[in-house]
Amino acid sequence: MKYISIDIEATGLEENALIIEFAAVPIDADRKYIASDLAFHSYVWCPPFEKLKPDLNEWVIQNNESLINEANKSGLKLNDFRTKVLDYFNSSAIKNYQNEKYNNFTLLGKSMNSIDLPFLNRDLGWNTMKSLFHHQVLDVSSVVRLAIDLKKLPKECTSGSHLSNYLGFGEVDHTALEDAVVTAKIYFKLLEIIN
Repeated sequence: MKYISIDIEATGLEENALIIEFAAVPIDADRKYIASDLAFHSYVWCPPFEKLKPDLNEWVIQNNESLINEANKSGLKLNDFRTKVLDYFNSSAIKNYQNEKYNNFTLLGKSMNSIDLPFLNRDLGWNTMKSLFHHQVLDVSSVVRLAIDLKKLPKECTSGSHLSNYLGFGEVDHTALEDAVVTAKIYFKLLEIIN
């Protein structure tokens, strides 16, 4: 099957956190192919780090200052970001990765049900999300739990960093494009492990 592997980076995991980076890359699971040449990446504008800092959690303060500053410097305003996302998913090259039956896209990601999708629904809008994406998604975190239950992976692999290291992909990068690509690679590896 074909999917769009996505990832976001944000100013935290709290409800009012801001998306600061988004990436998408088409993949074909049957061929175990990542269409890196068709990847989409964008920073999303946010206030500068110093202004956000009093409300940021400690992990974000220690790890995402440069990413937040980059989003502030070169990020798209939300309306422009929404337009770019629509342009990308309506482009002819990306349409090759649609569900043939439904003419929309199936998303693949890691922990996206609790993080990426709620933020994207909020910021892109329900109608945009509904028009672009199928209601069924493939969350790699759920596949990992299945592999653990089947005794194909150790329980520690519920941690994204541990899983990435265990499968030989190294530390999680915490940049949207790299994480979207690694998530696809992890999914391909999980298919081998479960099979």
